[in-house]
Amino acid sequence: MSDCPGGRGAGFHPPLALPHGGRAGDLRSRLGQTAGAMLGRGGRWLQRAGGAAPAPLRPAPHGAQLRFDGDVLRLKSGWELARGLLVFRLCGLPGLVRRAPALLSVSRWLLGRRLWGSLLRASFYGQFVAGQTPPEVGVTVQHLRALGLRPLLAVPIEEDVGQDKEGEGWYEGNRGAILGCVGLSAQGGPQPMMQLKVTALMSARLCRTVSLRLGEPGGLSELSLDRVMAVMGGEEANFSRLSPAENRHLQASLLRLDTVTQRAVEAGVRVLVDAEYTYVNPALTLVTLALMGRWNRAQPWVWNTYQCYLQDCLARLGADVALAERRGFCFGVKLVRGAYLEQERQLAREGGYPDPLHPTWEATNHSYQRCLDLLLELGARDGQRCQLIVASHNESSVSHAVRRMEELGIAKDGGAVCFGQLLGMCDHVSLALGQAGYAIYKSIPYGAVEDVLPYLVRRAQENQSVLQGIRKERDLLRRELWRRLLRRP
Repeated sequence: MSDCPGGRGAGFHPPLALPHGGRAGDLRSRLGQTAGAMLGRGGRWLQRAGGAAPAPLRPAPHGAQLRFDGDVLRLKSGWELARGLLVFRLCGLPGLVRRAPALLSVSRWLLGRRLWGSLLRASFYGQFVAGQTPPEVGVTVQHLRALGLRPLLAVPIEEDVGQDKEGEGWYEGNRGAILGCVGLSAQGGPQPMMQLKVTALMSARLCRTVSLRLGEPGGLSELSLDRVMAVMGGEEANFSRLSPAENRHLQASLLRLDTVTQRAVEAGVRVLVDAEYTYVNPALTLVTLALMGRWNRAQPWVWNTYQCYLQDCLARLGADVALAERRGFCFGVKLVRGAYLEQERQLAREGGYPDPLHPTWEATNHSYQRCLDLLLELGARDGQRCQLIVASHNESSVSHAVRRMEELGIAKDGGAVCFGQLLGMCDHVSLALGQAGYAIYKSIPYGAVEDVLPYLVRRAQENQSVLQGIRKERDLLRRELWRRLLRRP
């Protein structure tokens, strides 16, 4: 989901040819009446699918193999099933996803802010977002916990190169929002976690500059882990490879990151730092390892993300594991395949450098399994010092992790290994894991509709191939809806 002003289109007034000389206000009124009628009919139809309590799950025998056949979707309401089916159908249309910013802007102007917001809350926003206010987020969290799921809260704030902000004000405001996320996460149940985007607190341009300097001869020596940790501890940033302005912003950014981490540790919240594009990832890894060096002494409070679609992922993971062992700090990993496949390949073509990604889907899967096996073995050896979240919607990867956990004697809910998926997606896997007693987290952004929508659009545009490939989940939702409509057991 690339940055887009989709939810902020109040100032955009496209020319419209209205029939019979009608005014825009009349059109908005007629659209509002039509939408209300559609929702009304949909509500009556859904009463048949979800009016009664969801059917109880058939208990699986002890030691039975985990199944992702959709039986757990009986735990969902009829409205949740129908909404998910509609949203997945729409998200599977590439043209709709590509044009989402413009469509959202035009629909907001046509429908008016209130009806536009209501329709989005009943569809995309309601599917993927926890809510706007702390009470709304609390309701979502309690609903998840009742289903055996845990929250992984995320403030949907990030920056890309070219979106630089003047001064430190924007980043300082983000620091306040992220500290609020720490407080909400601390109330989310056992072993709370939260996600963090470094580019919410440090400019993407500086991240790219630092990444370039790290690749220069002598760059690793000057921009060393020890020196970055020292700046986080209060020393002045004075790196010769950076300008005075860059040094000042780096110092302010590192102090923001350290303050957030300190507050999270005090609140008992683990911080999962997201990876982003390859042109900023070296800087993100540097500051994340520095935070690990400062705060991961007794247990892994700070976790780094490793993208297995990158050809060098296993080598970098092994090097960072060795670094943690040498320096004596604990190591936490969020293991993903990667979300920027099309963008990374386009950047490589345009930049004239080798494609950093594995050439095939099979090669990426092989990379994921090798990294997963390495981390599971480390977790089995010492689950207090090396911990992992299997952040994947891939059923084969989840099944492999479950099987290896059993073989290695890793407890389902012991803290060494947990699972993660996005809110509103892959629920047939998430609910199956939760009902079987595994620690499973749902990544949930929260915030106002207009603030969260650009984030959702960016994620959808980055994950078009994933959204087009969720046919099984749509089929399972449809099957469960028909089961209820036909009143089958």
